[in-house]
Amino acid sequence: MLVVGRKPGEYIVINEKIIVSVIKSDEGHLRLAIEAPKDIPIVRGELLDRE
Repeated sequence: MLVVGRKPGEYIVINEKIIVSVIKSDEGHLRLAIEAPKDIPIVRGELLDRE
């Protein structure tokens, strides 16, 4: 697992195809924007935990 610190406006790139951007950061809350090709599913963790 990679752990990085990012500020709003900063981003990371995964495999040259997925961009994860920090768009807002408040006390204990983080808002992310994820850009990925349509053929790559993006699922929130709490939905996977239900299975």
